[in-house]
Amino acid sequence: MIEPTLILIKPDGLKKSLTGNILTRLSETKLDIIGAKIVKVSRELAEKHYAGLKGKPFFEDLIKYLMGEYHKKKVMALVYWGEDAILKVRDICGKTNPEEADSVSIRGAYGRITTAGVYENVMHASADAADAEREIKLWFNPEEIIEAIYPVEEKEIEIIDKKWREEA
Repeated sequence: MIEPTLILIKPDGLKKSLTGNILTRLSETKLDIIGAKIVKVSRELAEKHYAGLKGKPFFEDLIKYLMGEYHKKKVMALVYWGEDAILKVRDICGKTNPEEADSVSIRGAYGRITTAGVYENVMHASADAADAEREIKLWFNPEEIIEAIYPVEEKEIEIIDKKWREEA
């Protein structure tokens, strides 16, 4: 089945300059990148992304981690697209806990658990089709993705456009 999946290269992955290594490994999937951007993650976005974990004892550390409070304050968000994308990416990604991840997986090779117990697993990958849709719609606007992966409706909204200020 042809499907999309969300991948996040988390702040520790960016701080350790692992972007190239991760993208090289992901290229083994033979999937297409149909959306990519660098995001400064707000608290609101982090909480929406991890909404299913709210109430867990590690929730606050997880939010701070994704927002980059322990590393760089940015995340690379990608949408990959193709045959069995979710399964292919999750196989290369490895288990969430870096200590349980196969050593040849991305998380097994580059992840760690801090002394405070925070899983620094360098990347996120959607768990299933429902998560992929929810996450992609959270991280990307339709015009930022080059494939029509979900139905879109047009709405008229007021846009506040930011421009670089001219130096006087």
